Amino acid sequence: MPLSLELLQSLVIVASGIVTGTFFAVAVSVFPVLMAMPPQQYVQTQRRLGEGYHPVMPVIVSTVLVGDVLLAVFADTGRLRLVYMAAAVLFLAVPLISQYGNLPLNKAIQTADRHGVPEDWADPRPGWRRWHLIRSVFAVVALVLNVLAAAVLV
Repeated sequence: MPLSLELLQSLVIVASGIVTGTFFAVAVSVFPVLMAMPPQQYVQTQRRLGEGYHPVMPVIVSTVLVGDVLLAVFADTGRLRLVYMAAAVLFLAVPLISQYGNLPLNKAIQTADRHGVPEDWADPRPGWRRWHLIRSVFAVVALVLNVLAAAVLV
């Protein structure tokens, strides 16, 4: 494998690891704390957490997707190509779930913060957590495939 593809492979693994690690930390540490908060405190905290997360994570997720596709295109064996394409398809679920599962709930959180949390507010936390866990599984499996491609299939 040419050095440029090895560097790309390393970048994809690191970026995939960052996404997966972030998702893991949110699932096991951050979100349980958010679930324990009263609604107004949760809304304010979730908005603050998103301020740093939203500008950075889409770039890192896109790096993994584009990198996996490029690695699949330039793979020197059919088996390696399939693994990278599988990783790309699995990782594509991450932004799709974020866009269509978590983002609509995030918008509800934004609205609640501007207008306060009404008594009949439909708490988005259980749904948000469910979507987050699903995208986390896809991210973990894609990371495993990327590591296997680098470590075993080369």
